[in-house]
Amino acid sequence: MLNFKKITAAAVCCVLFTAFASGCGDDTSGSSEKGSGSEASSVSSTQTEAGKVLNFTAPEKGEEIAVLTIKDYGDIKIKLFPEEAEKGVENFTGLAKDGYYDNLIFHRVINDFMIQGGDPLGNGTGGESIWGDKFDGGTSENLIHTAGAVAYANSGSTSTNGSQFYIVTGTKYEEADLTQMAEYYGLTLSDEAKKIYTEDGGTPWLDG
Repeated sequence: MLNFKKITAAAVCCVLFTAFASGCGDDTSGSSEKGSGSEASSVSSTQTEAGKVLNFTAPEKGEEIAVLTIKDYGDIKIKLFPEEAEKGVENFTGLAKDGYYDNLIFHRVINDFMIQGGDPLGNGTGGESIWGDKFDGGTSENLIHTAGAVAYANSGSTSTNGSQFYIVTGTKYEEADLTQMAEYYGLTLSDEAKKIYTEDGGTPWLDG
């Protein structure tokens, strides 16, 4: 189960590769907190140049992050990218602060792909945004679906059902596989993105 709560901490990072390594116990809370930017072993990205992967950018001092506390496992800390996904971040933090995600489960867990949550019905059919309906979150060329990335679930477009999100687990790929995949799906994968997908894994076909 996952919850959000208000806490403070001295240092944070993006979604961790070892996602449940931040602590264990029966606490079922999650939060929004301020980071010191002293850790960078993250699974989210931040860039300033167009097309540069930002997923692994560490939080800056005072920057707000999201924290999911998973019962019996520990914390998942998520760096937010409002400049890249304004509506998605606004919705995610708004729902969290309203307690919408408290005590929900990850209702869909697929090995080497992703874990999905945020559905109050717990079966993949429920959920709404802070605006009460679907919204189009758009895409960013600076964020990719590397392992640990967090994104809103959709059914083949950039419009989401409103509250369901997933955390990428993914798998590692050989460069030749990535080239073939890029051709098949019509993707443009930078050398940086390819390096990340070969070293850290992810779900590159979801990019864009």
